[in-house]
Amino acid sequence: MRKKLLAIAAGAAATPALAQTPPAPAFDVAAARARIAPILEKAYPHLDAIYKDIHAHPELGFQETRTAALLAGEMRQLGFTVTTGIGETGIVAIYKNGDGPIILVRTELDALPMEEKTGLPYASRVQQTANGSSTFVAHSCGHDLHMAWWLGTATTLVKMKDRWSGTLMFVGQPAEELGTGAKAMLDDGLFTRWPKPDFAFAAHVMPLPTGLVIVKDGVVSSASDAIDISFNGVGAHGSMPDKGIDPIMMGSRFVTDVQSVISREKDPKVFGVITVGSFVAGTVGNIIPDRADLKLTLRSYDDATRKLLVEGVERTARSVTDMARAPAPVITHQGGTAAVVNTTDLAQEAATMLKAAFGSEAIFVPASEAGGNASEDYSELVKAGIASVFFAIGGLDPALFAKAQADKTAIPVNHSPFFAPVPEATIKRGAEVLALAALMALAERGAGQ
Repeated sequence: MRKKLLAIAAGAAATPALAQTPPAPAFDVAAARARIAPILEKAYPHLDAIYKDIHAHPELGFQETRTAALLAGEMRQLGFTVTTGIGETGIVAIYKNGDGPIILVRTELDALPMEEKTGLPYASRVQQTANGSSTFVAHSCGHDLHMAWWLGTATTLVKMKDRWSGTLMFVGQPAEELGTGAKAMLDDGLFTRWPKPDFAFAAHVMPLPTGLVIVKDGVVSSASDAIDISFNGVGAHGSMPDKGIDPIMMGSRFVTDVQSVISREKDPKVFGVITVGSFVAGTVGNIIPDRADLKLTLRSYDDATRKLLVEGVERTARSVTDMARAPAPVITHQGGTAAVVNTTDLAQEAATMLKAAFGSEAIFVPASEAGGNASEDYSELVKAGIASVFFAIGGLDPALFAKAQADKTAIPVNHSPFFAPVPEATIKRGAEVLALAALMALAERGAGQ
């Protein structure tokens, strides 16, 4: 989806499909924006300080203790009832304002195990332990911005509580980058200790110009499955290969053969990717090792393709060991998450509403267009039938973006050590989008104007 969105941003101000969406929900968008703008303007210096603090002090998945405590304190000051330690390090903040729907707004808390190279004055130099060794940590995906606009959204809605009735459920989710944080919160009673929400919203900063808002109908991001495979052979001297069973040969054959699942079993019109991202075996050139360890990720949009890829990987691994007369492979599913799929009616209504608010900066992408290839475990929170929209928010300086497009030079994207979105315009736009979406959902249920 990233390439598609870059093309949209570079060459299109809108899409014809937007004109086919239903009328906007029955609340005054212009009046809402007139209230929101001064609230965010006044709140922004504090939001900026929080953003830079979080950016400079990132934490890895399930280690976000400082981050969670900081956000919990901020939400309590706004009047939310806050519970911490949900799914290890997650937070749930509840604000009740009369009868009406329950609106979930979610942010991620975690950062990435990588070194930041932006040169920003508040750049991270933090190190934490991951997989048994110390690593630099950085918010190179943009979750720091998400937390800032999440706070901005909460601030805005509390300040506008005379305009709506219902319950706000603000969720700070750990370990999104691990793909397991949402499930951890659900397993810890997210929707049993608290009621299941009626609507849910989230957003992600993208390498697009600030101001741009993308609403995608249908599939937004792919399903993901992480699988580890160990091929166990028999070690031997490199000069006597007949005395051993070579796991490197098995692993190499697997890497090649497993792609036939994509090229010969999967429908070529349907998205699906199998990636072997790690292949570890052996120590020196003259020893045949007794083990090879491979790590894979599988991506797909639909359940049938997801099942086909998982079964194809398992079958190929077993066939490789059968050919080598080796023990059966050890196949471990490390985790997985379904595709994020926006609810059609809500996505179309949100797109129409945002078009009224932002004009050509709001872009609707119909369900017939492909979604993104990356994955998001936000899908776990909404797969129980909650009406939901996941937005994409532009975060790059428009002039620098235009120059890069004209010069055909690479733009630092999410997970790049050089990814450095513009804070103020991005945070304000993200908070406004989520606040408008929440107000729209409240109006949808007749909860107020």
